Formats: sequence, C-alpha cells, structure tokens
Amino acid sequence: MDSQSDAHREHPLIPELSDLDGRGAGLFTAFAVLRLVRKGQTRAGKPYLDVRLADRSRTVAAKVWSDSGRAMQTAEQLELGTHVKVLFEIDSFKGALQLNVKGLRRATIGEPGYDPEALVDEGHALVEGLLVDTLVFDIETVPAVELRKVPPTVAQAVTKYADRQDWDEGKVMSLSPYFGKVISLAIGDGEAAVDEQKQTVFVVTPDDVPVRGELPEWVRPVTEQELLQAFWALAGHASVVVTYNGRNFDVPFLIGRSLIHDIPVRVDLQGNPFSLRPHLDLYLAMGGRNGRGPASLDVVCWAFGMPSPKEVMDGSMVATSYARGDVRKIAEYNAGDVKATTAVYQRVRDGLLRYRDDW
Repeated sequence: MDSQSDAHREHPLIPELSDLDGRGAGLFTAFAVLRLVRKGQTRAGKPYLDVRLADRSRTVAAKVWSDSGRAMQTAEQLELGTHVKVLFEIDSFKGALQLNVKGLRRATIGEPGYDPEALVDEGHALVEGLLVDTLVFDIETVPAVELRKVPPTVAQAVTKYADRQDWDEGKVMSLSPYFGKVISLAIGDGEAAVDEQKQTVFVVTPDDVPVRGELPEWVRPVTEQELLQAFWALAGHASVVVTYNGRNFDVPFLIGRSLIHDIPVRVDLQGNPFSLRPHLDLYLAMGGRNGRGPASLDVVCWAFGMPSPKEVMDGSMVATSYARGDVRKIAEYNAGDVKATTAVYQRVRDGLLRYRDDW
C-alpha cells in the first residue's frame, strides 16, 4: 500500500478472501477485484460507500466510512473490475462478514503477493455484458439420476419421503439438489422497465435427446457447472439478488449443486432472513409465511393484475418437456417467471421498500 496504508503492523498477505473468517482484530491486506461501489449516508448525514470486493473464491461486502476519506475518494475514481490492494479491519454486520476499508489503491504488476490470475472469477467470462446491480433470477430443475441406479437405502429414503408428501418420486428428485440438477437459469435486471427486459436464459441441454428446433440468441447453452459459475459471478457482483420464495428453494438448490460440483459459493444469500440485502426474497418481504392462505407467485400476479407465466406452463411440466428436448419452451417459461418476479419487485420496491431505512 502507499505510505498512508503501510503503517499497519506486519501481516502476511491474504491470498484469498475465503481465508478471512475467524481471524482476529487488527489490520490486514489483500488483493481483490473492485466489483461494486455505491454511495450511502448514515442517519447522522455522514457519507459512506458500500463496496464489494471479490477474488476467484469469494465476494465480500465492505464499507468505506467518511473517516477514511482518501480510500473513499480512490474507490469512487476507480472503474469497476479494477484490481486493488486493500487495507482493512474485519467486522461483521447482522452476523455476516464485512470489511472496514481503511486504505485502497490500484494493484501494481510485479508487487509481492499479487497474482492477477488468482483474482479472475471462473464464471466472469460467461456473464460479460450481463452484470447488473439488482439481479432477478429463477431456476428450473429436473431429476439428475435414475432412482433404480442409486443405493437401495437412498432409493428407500426417496420413496418414503414421496409417500409422506403424497408426491411422485420424480417430483421429490426434481426438488432436491442431491437427486436433481439445474437445467435453466433465467436472469433479469430488476431496475429495467418490465416491458424492456432483455431476456437471458442459461440452459443445460439434454444428453440423450435432440433439442427441438433452433434456440434463439437469448438462450445460452451451457453445462450445469458453467451455469452455476455464471450464477455466482452475477450474484457476487449485484448489490441485491431478488427472488420469489428463493430462500426456500432456488438458493439452497444452487448451493447444494455448487457444493456437489465443488464450485465456490461466492456470496451468502441464506443469511439473516429479515435482511433485505444481499438477498431480497419477495415472498418473505410480503409476509408469505403469515398463514393467511396461498401466496404463490401466480396468486400474487393475479391479485396485482399482472400476467403470470403459470397460465401456459408450471413447474410440474418441466421434466416432461425436458425429456422431449423442448428446451425453448422451458426457457420461455423460466424467463416469464423472471419477468413476473421483476414486476412484483418493482411494485414492492416503490410501495413498501422505499419507506424502510434498511433498504
């Protein structure tokens, strides 16, 4: 760091942000990619910056307070994507790791400990041009294995669970990351006008049947591993990730599949359920767990007078469509869910969230 920042006691450079958990008090340094800089103001009227720092393994939230004026000025001047060296203290906010940035400058080629390749997120190339501040997403899943090919005790567990829920075994397997896989990830920009949304859907094409028809440009065929890498690259960049009931299904499913494929989970989207950032689950924000009747996305769209993708397809039809190779139909349905979720988000944002201090 520069002379202002180098006055801290000696500490080895931290090569990866994943090493930060559990470290004690003191000043630390690390190299990272600057992914987000957003201005804020305390209740006392003092300015601060919300910052996101990332490397290959993780994305970490940070704050630059007004007493670190030089670091604040530098962060505002640097372009997003710049490799930086950071001097910081380790704090926490609502139980999650947060860095208190004391110094920050552009990293210099050749300086000790700086390896540009170690900062490159494996999924970043997959999402070039797609990074947004408010990420709205939805996934579709299908069974990944045949029940007859798993160990008898495992198959028995699936069957018992299906009997208890009065479901078929295929549904159980589609809804579990241990037996299912993600075959579609639709994304959108929550701040863009709903009618002007650019559709982007990552799809995993079937191995054993040909894809029906040609896929449009907004559908991107990938492997499941690439889909997961793309998701974490997008989520790690966004200041907020928006879902409808994502805490119950989408996020834990993505986490489970990422752990199975040994892909880094770059940002904690399952932390405090009452926090609005980094994960805003609209189902929870609107009181979906209050026990006052059904509150699915389809129900909410109907109540708000908005179109619902469930009018032409629902999740129970995805596995059958996938088995036929009808990937485009799934992508269109998945994109429709994101469009509907975006419309609900914007209604909630303007009618509710703008009154909350934590938004």
